[in-house]
Amino acid sequence: MLDRLIFGDNQFFGVNHVSEEKARQQSIRFQADESIIDVLTSAHAAKISSFMCTTHDRMVSICDHFRTHPDLYEGFKFYPSMPYAHKYANAVTDLGMIGAVNRFLPKSDLLSSVLKGGIGIARQDLGTFAGLLIDAEMRTFAGLSTPVIFLQNVVTDLLLGLGAHDALRIFDEHVRTRYAAEPGYITMNLPLLLNVLNKLDIENPVVCANINKVGFRMSGGAKDYESLLADSQCRAVAMSVFASGAIPADEAIDYVCNLNGVESIVFGASSQSNIISTKALVDKYWA
Repeated sequence: MLDRLIFGDNQFFGVNHVSEEKARQQSIRFQADESIIDVLTSAHAAKISSFMCTTHDRMVSICDHFRTHPDLYEGFKFYPSMPYAHKYANAVTDLGMIGAVNRFLPKSDLLSSVLKGGIGIARQDLGTFAGLLIDAEMRTFAGLSTPVIFLQNVVTDLLLGLGAHDALRIFDEHVRTRYAAEPGYITMNLPLLLNVLNKLDIENPVVCANINKVGFRMSGGAKDYESLLADSQCRAVAMSVFASGAIPADEAIDYVCNLNGVESIVFGASSQSNIISTKALVDKYWA
């Protein structure tokens, strides 16, 4: 059972889909790990105990803090979202392809051979590589509660576009068997993803997508999503519910909380007051 409210991390790492200036200001504000920890502590105090976060390098020290102080964060859960694409892109730029592989997968002799020789990849090898990458990302969260592990939309949607649907099944199988966790999928194209997952016999998946009243970054528009959510068997996590500030908070939360098929809302906030106000709106509208 997913919590109704899940805290997100975009604001911590300078991500804003409308304003580059606001993104820059947030990046400056959260330069110190202590500033991130303070906001997460405020979220926990407001009884928000789920945190969806990328596998950004800075999460290492954040997770260390939570491991060191388990008594302060009883019941706190992490929802890792992988991979953090910029981390790999920067490593390839700085170290080259082979160097990046050796950095993240130091024991991956087989993968290095593939990259050097350009040999074909059989399904069993693809599964091995995917498992190594997932395990490398999950080292940051060792010892912490991770009931749902998400595949970032940059990979989910790339696999959909390439028709590499078997990779989605490999992710699903590895997360379930290796971590006893629920696989989650973040996407910018909910209709296509649910169609593919249905064909793969992945039942009632956890899917995170933009869901808001004005159709902001929603492939097909809000009305299509409303119909799809009402009819499809998925556990929807709504993100971008405020459409990056285009919808008043009260109106945005009212809309999403009354949609059939939405199980959770993921949101970001930079202050205790914004956390408390969002929590109050969800408690008000989500009967």
